[in-house]
Amino acid sequence: MTERYVVAIDQGTTSTRCIVFDRRGQLVSLAQQEHKQYYPRPGWVEHDAAEIWRNVERLGPEALRRAGATIDQVAAVGIANQRETTVLWDRATGNPVGHAVVWQDTRTDTMVGQLDAAPGAEGVRHRSALPLATYFSGPRIRWMLDHHPGLRERAERGEVLFGTMETWLIWNLTGGLHVTDVTNASRTLLLDVHTLDWSAESLAFFGIPRAMLPEVRPSIGVFGTATAAFPGVRIGAALGDQQAALFGQTCFAPGEAKCTYGTGSFLLLNTGAELVRSTHGLLSTVAYQIEGEPAAYALEGSIAITGSLVQWFRDQLELIASAPEIETLARTVTDNGGCYIVPAFSGLYAPYWRSEARGVIVGLTSYITKGHLARAVLEASAWQTREVVDAMNADSGLALKTLRVDGGMTSDNLLMQFVADVLDVPVVRPLAAETVSLGAAYGAGLAVGYWPDLEGLRQNWHRAGQWLPTMEPAKRESEYANWQRAVSRTFDWIQA
Repeated sequence: MTERYVVAIDQGTTSTRCIVFDRRGQLVSLAQQEHKQYYPRPGWVEHDAAEIWRNVERLGPEALRRAGATIDQVAAVGIANQRETTVLWDRATGNPVGHAVVWQDTRTDTMVGQLDAAPGAEGVRHRSALPLATYFSGPRIRWMLDHHPGLRERAERGEVLFGTMETWLIWNLTGGLHVTDVTNASRTLLLDVHTLDWSAESLAFFGIPRAMLPEVRPSIGVFGTATAAFPGVRIGAALGDQQAALFGQTCFAPGEAKCTYGTGSFLLLNTGAELVRSTHGLLSTVAYQIEGEPAAYALEGSIAITGSLVQWFRDQLELIASAPEIETLARTVTDNGGCYIVPAFSGLYAPYWRSEARGVIVGLTSYITKGHLARAVLEASAWQTREVVDAMNADSGLALKTLRVDGGMTSDNLLMQFVADVLDVPVVRPLAAETVSLGAAYGAGLAVGYWPDLEGLRQNWHRAGQWLPTMEPAKRESEYANWQRAVSRTFDWIQA
């Protein structure tokens, strides 16, 4: 019998990957391509959506070639994507209208401040279960409509379409299907998270024409059949990358949580069929929806800068030549020497939501070496995780017992040990490191019957590494207090 596979398209912030998985959830082959980052002004971050699609067209066949597989052996394709990144394109030509505006971009800061004080803002917050922030797609759409002459009129006529990256890829894969899934739609500020459809009131508040929005679908179910890259293969799932990681970590039960350490870091806690509204600076979001079933919800803590802080340390400061070297450098010292780095490069996300904040290095003395700075870089990711976990415990009424982790930074043993130390819980890494891609694959496979049920997916999960806390409680709390004092120094840097 010929082996069959599921392919995941993992469209991330810095690169796109196509990964082939087998029935045991094991990685068979991978093809990856970085795309260019554009920084036209301070705080602006853009991508070329056409470049990203060209990469997918090339990577899909390459991943199959490396697996020694043919297109007829692919049972389904699933998509995981960087969320909130906003693409507008011409319906007739399929060409993007300018660059995509990336989730890290803060150009809408002033507009968001004005909208947050406007009549109707509280209704938007209630319907979306999100704060008004530069992070989300809705303000970006409004900004693009306001700053491209004639674009709004064309959007009202349905000639210009909006999508996050999965919508853009499905459009190109299928030759014109304009759809999104509930997880990505829930990151726009435009979705009513109870009805799981666009809110007419929220669209009116932002001044966004309904005609430009995609149809909202469940995350797991057949969207359509590809005509490009994977011709003849069904697209069985689309999930925002962090929801895909939750699914890939098989966190299907309320109370189960994961943290993905990538460019940014994202901690999600499954809250089941109940939408828990945060009172501690977290986001309430859709975790996933299987076709024909109610949606599952999650609490999320979003940390903007973790892996990208290591990239900054490498590329801008040139203190290391490659990202893995930071662990070696950090191990040349036994502590941070009293130095703390708070990477509020584009403001602070959860639990603060301070878009005016900017990064600081505090505690500098002549004693500090690049080893201390390297350690402070790693510790910043751990302390930010602690802040989010504290908020999550308070919102959910549960105490986190174990944290499942994934993403590129989990290969750094010093960082993972420090996370366990500051959280005072075990940190566990699965055998399958590519959990974002795996979640997209799992969803697509479920949609077409490649895997029978959720329990079958749980049986694929195996532990590869575990870190247990060893830090003295008194030291943990004194260091945390120092970190929080450092965070307070970032506030109010950008004056309105």
